[in-house]
Amino acid sequence: MNNLLSNPLIATTFIFALIALGEWLSIKSRARIPMLLTAMVGFLVLNWTGIFPEDILDKSQFAALGAILVGPAILHMGTMIPFSLLKSQIKAVIIALGGLIVSGILVLSIITLLFDYPTAVAGIGPISGGIIALLITNEKLIEVGLSSLLVIPALVVAFQGVMGMPLALNFMRKYAIRIQAEMDNGTFIPMATDEEMNGKSDSESDRDQNPVKNSATLKLFFVFVGASIGIGLGEITPIDGTLWCLAIGIAGLKLRIFEPKTLEKSNSFTITMIAIIFVVIGSMADVTPQQALTNLPSILLILVIGTIGLTLGGYVTSKLLKWHPYKGMPVALTALFGFPGDYLLCEEAARSISRNKNEEKQIFNELLAPMLIGGFTTVTIASVVIAGILVGTL
Repeated sequence: MNNLLSNPLIATTFIFALIALGEWLSIKSRARIPMLLTAMVGFLVLNWTGIFPEDILDKSQFAALGAILVGPAILHMGTMIPFSLLKSQIKAVIIALGGLIVSGILVLSIITLLFDYPTAVAGIGPISGGIIALLITNEKLIEVGLSSLLVIPALVVAFQGVMGMPLALNFMRKYAIRIQAEMDNGTFIPMATDEEMNGKSDSESDRDQNPVKNSATLKLFFVFVGASIGIGLGEITPIDGTLWCLAIGIAGLKLRIFEPKTLEKSNSFTITMIAIIFVVIGSMADVTPQQALTNLPSILLILVIGTIGLTLGGYVTSKLLKWHPYKGMPVALTALFGFPGDYLLCEEAARSISRNKNEEKQIFNELLAPMLIGGFTTVTIASVVIAGILVGTL
């Protein structure tokens, strides 16, 4: 079996099977079981039982492609958010920050009381966001001689999606039902028009008559150019490259350099998302059963308390800003999964509740912008700041 799995195509197919199984379960359960959750837990179980070799992701080589495609995918997300809609998302930013503040206070106070302050700090950065916060935390723990705590941020990052995705999806489904009811009684007012979300019809007709503008290869090339500029700017400025990619996508859409939903127009979006899911699954590759068992009490408490804090903070700030909590709480919970989880959950919630394709599109559009903005607020910006400040106190 291991000999078979050393072949890149076969290794990729076996991991892809987990993603396909997750998609099938999500469809059959009407999104009660998130696709990404099935894929991540399935990979962990197969890895621990030895069915998958430890280096299956390296053998597959598909995760390497996924790492390259993160920038283009985030630029694509920027082309899904019209500038007029972006301006209205300040509430999503405030709600995301509200969740992080409440979560941080609870984790710092309770975990410090039950364990110690370094353990609380080791968990709080990663639970506020993700990989970059994890790297900052790890670097400081090694510097101050607390290498024994390195497993805590690693396992928090590995398992936080397991806590956050089902909860966020449950809230999003309930909010989608509310949107559906408003559609039925005629009170639904979309955040953005179809024209804003999908582009002008006259530009579509112009493009049909212009083979250069209509070339999928050239469309994809321009996306890579924009993403390369964004990642390059991230190397030479204090601002993360993914934020630059998002900004370039939004600005490029406004200036009509990029089309709305540009990767979909170049027939590249599905393979891009599959490759990035390989990267997300790979975040669990180095977790061992022994690590999980040894640190289980502190990790479970950090995850539970952090999730409660994010949910409570999202609820309170949603009420203060006059957003329905079912809309606001998932935004706060994006800290636990970020991209691509936020996008995938929007897709699953819309698909599971809608009765037709037009309804699915409307619900998806309502869910997507606040979730993406929330994810970038928590994972890409705030978690890095929080981790940087708190590890400095060790």
